[in-house]
Formats: sequence, structure tokens, C-alpha cells
Amino acid sequence: MSFSIPRLYAIIDPAQTRGGSLVGVCEDLLSAGVRLIQHRDKRASSRQLFRDSLELAKRVREAHGVFIVNDRADVALAVSADGVHLGQDDLPVELARRILNQGKWIGCSTHNLAQVIEADKSSADYVAFGPIFPTGSKERPDPVVGLEGLRKAREATRKPLVAIGGITVENARATIEAGADSVAVISDLIGAPDVAARARKFLEALK
Repeated sequence: MSFSIPRLYAIIDPAQTRGGSLVGVCEDLLSAGVRLIQHRDKRASSRQLFRDSLELAKRVREAHGVFIVNDRADVALAVSADGVHLGQDDLPVELARRILNQGKWIGCSTHNLAQVIEADKSSADYVAFGPIFPTGSKERPDPVVGLEGLRKAREATRKPLVAIGGITVENARATIEAGADSVAVISDLIGAPDVAARARKFLEALK
């Protein structure tokens, strides 16, 4: 799979959907033109994560998008996802490579420059960095790095750089201008009353 990362990276987390169904949120995103979607559920059992990911993967595939599973390379493999996104406490990138089929995307979360440099040396396809701004989507967020931290991260890696943490329609453009190739968004996107309309606003802001 050739690697070209869209500017908007939507993350579906049931803890942030205001009671909306995962499939409904996914379909809203796809209808608006979003083509990179990650499923993140820190609370689900393995069986539930598999079932939900299977449903979402089917819909993203039909829309010719890219579907990523958070944390779990085994679930990504089981649902034929396009890849996995790994945190600092998950499997190392090279071990996940041995689990997933050839050509799958692997992303890696980083929160400081040392982690960015380490991820740059790995076979990860992209590096996520943040939180750029204060965020409420994680129970124990890492220290905010700000746009200046993002600029330094940009200098530390040649890989596609995904900014995450507190990204909104209002600050998304500035985040791209500070060096991000893509912005990963949770709360300000899937927590919106009209997800499709919000997604279109993000896509317009990121043109």
C-alpha cells in the first residue's frame, strides 16, 4: 500500500459519541468525505472490539477509505483492517509488523522528542505527536506540547506527522501550518451534534 495520509484523521471512540451509534457516526464521516478512520475503544472486551471493528471496517472498505484499529494488532488482522495505531504501552512497531500482513499501515503515538526520534528510526508509517492542545478525550493525558513542540517534532522526523490532542475546526489550519501532515480529531468531530456537517467544516478548513 502506497502511503499518502489524508489531512483529516477521524477517530471514533464510543466514549465521545454522545450516545450515537458507532456505525451511524462512521457513515456520517464517510458521507462527508472523510477517508481515514480509526476505531478506538479502551473499555471494550476483545470480543466487542472485534465485532465493532468488523462492522466499521466493512463500511470504510466500501467507501474506499482506510480503516485503522487502535492498540490491537491482532484485532486489526482479524477484521482485515488497513493497519493499527500503537501507543507507547502497546506492542513495539516491529513486533506488530510480524503480526500484520505486508503493506498494512502502522502508526505510533509519541509525546516528546525522544519518542519521536525513536519512532522515526522504526518502520512505522506515520508518527502521531501530542497532545498539541489541552484535551479531554484521555483520562490521563500527557503534558501539552503546543505548536512550538510540534515544530520541533517536524524537524525530528521525515515520516508523515499526525498532530493529536485538542484539535478543533478553529486551530486545525494553524496545526497544519506548524508542520503536521494530518490532524487526528475526536471530540470536536464525533462529539458534534451534526457529525457530517462538522466533518465538512474540518475538510474545508484543511484544504
